Amino acid sequence: MHSPQPTAAPLDYDVVIAGCGPTGAMLAAELRLHDVRVLVLEKETEPKSFVRIVGLHVRSLELMAMRGLLERVLQHGRRRPAAGFFAAIDKPAPKGLDSAHAYMVGIPQPVIERLLEEHALDLGAHVRRGHEVTGLDQDDEGVTVELADGERVRARYLVGCDGGRSTVRKLLGVGFPGEPSRNGTLMGEMEAGVPQEEIAATVAGMREKPQPFWLRPFGQGIYSVVVPAAEAGDSEEPPTLDDFRRQLRAVAGTDFGVHSPRWLSRFGDATRLAERYRVGRVLLAGDAAHIHPPIGGQGLNVGVQDAVNLGWKLAAQLRGWAPDPLLDTYQAERRPVAADVLDNTRAQTELLSAEPGPRAVRRLLTELMDFDEVNRHLIEKITAIGVRYDFGEGPDLVGRRLRDIDVKQGRLYDLLRRGRGLLLDRTERLTPGGWSDRVDHLADPTAALDVPCVLLRPDGHVAWIGDDQRDLDGHLSRWFGSPA
Repeated sequence: MHSPQPTAAPLDYDVVIAGCGPTGAMLAAELRLHDVRVLVLEKETEPKSFVRIVGLHVRSLELMAMRGLLERVLQHGRRRPAAGFFAAIDKPAPKGLDSAHAYMVGIPQPVIERLLEEHALDLGAHVRRGHEVTGLDQDDEGVTVELADGERVRARYLVGCDGGRSTVRKLLGVGFPGEPSRNGTLMGEMEAGVPQEEIAATVAGMREKPQPFWLRPFGQGIYSVVVPAAEAGDSEEPPTLDDFRRQLRAVAGTDFGVHSPRWLSRFGDATRLAERYRVGRVLLAGDAAHIHPPIGGQGLNVGVQDAVNLGWKLAAQLRGWAPDPLLDTYQAERRPVAADVLDNTRAQTELLSAEPGPRAVRRLLTELMDFDEVNRHLIEKITAIGVRYDFGEGPDLVGRRLRDIDVKQGRLYDLLRRGRGLLLDRTERLTPGGWSDRVDHLADPTAALDVPCVLLRPDGHVAWIGDDQRDLDGHLSRWFGSPA
């Protein structure tokens, strides 16, 4: 797979991305902010048509705000409190979450995928549908990507954002250890033949049974239906309406007269993490790098966050100013986050078991979540605002993302739309100097901060806190390379 001699074939693009789901589209947009030539290859000829509702958590909403997308998201989504995520334990949202966007947005999956793809296209990315990656060969100069129709495309880097059954990951030979599915779940949208009040009463009567089960009205007689499957499932075979009816009768004692399905799917609780996120010039992101049960609604969010972490680093590598270790910090930072997500979904899955032991633990945790510190810790974990990357010793805020605060030009996140670093300077004495082509500068003594200055990376994480120019220059070099 790795040839010692560079190929003579010309480069068609800087980066090819396999997969135009939320992760691939977001990554394409992040790269285009830095004028990287991007081609996204999607094997499906048309976007998804079924209307599955997904949830955007706090950290993802912050990233949408940073890139000027939040208003568009809110036009198509529905806000709900940042609560009740952990193992579906019904507790209120903690007060005073450290975010200006401390809520969740439910949005149809086709809509968020369309918004992110349009964002990438608006920035100049190329998207080709109906083109499946079937082979790759990398050398010292780039990657040759082979498509199902025999076409070959050359790029300096390839990123696999092609889902849990990633072709790119398999072609790389990267291990994907973890646990196979033990339990399957059916999910779909359909109409019901009984009154909504009767459905609500039946569902309410089953809330004490910790298992994935609900019928939630969408309006116009349509319900989102989730029910345990009869067998464990990583199966690609879609379920039938009869499968839903049979399982509804087994679990709830009635099939609610369901009919006229809009879409039907099944998923398992397989939990796997790629052994590596990078092999030479090929990288993995999103579900290609990690899969886990959907409980807590973290999957799409983790993928989008992968994309924002990777985008500016890969662009820096391509533009020639990246410090040597920068691209490898993508795996160093994001793989532990994914490992933590896998663990918290494992824990949540156990808490949904009908066995006496897990049910006892669930009752105990339900009591503990009455303590604000416990509830807050779990919500910050699910929503990813508790993530702290290891940047070495320093104040607690270093390595964490900074919330959207008031500054003299409006809102902090509005200053990050170009995907550049930002020096927010309350002393009015510091400067990004020779890094000003990569790092913006706002001198603002009125900024709502309790530290003198912060250096933010393009993903909004705090790289440095202080008030000394020489110390700042050292950290500018660490994250943004040599001065121009």
